[in-house]
Amino acid sequence: MMQELGRLLLIIGVIVTVIGLVLLFADRIPFIGRLPGDIVIKRKNFVFYFPLMTSIIISVLLTVVLSLISRFFK
Repeated sequence: MMQELGRLLLIIGVIVTVIGLVLLFADRIPFIGRLPGDIVIKRKNFVFYFPLMTSIIISVLLTVVLSLISRFFK
């Protein structure tokens, strides 16, 4: 029981660290937020930005990672 809890805490720590690094270096990743399929509407005094394709890709990546993690704990 304690070993499983220890593994879970380590994996959560690694995930939080990776997310922190991605957020820290997000400005330097050239394609994040500028993919074809991201919606940008520019008006005179208004800019609407919806990163649709970026959201889909991040969702797929998170699904794969969490699926692999869940298989690891079975």
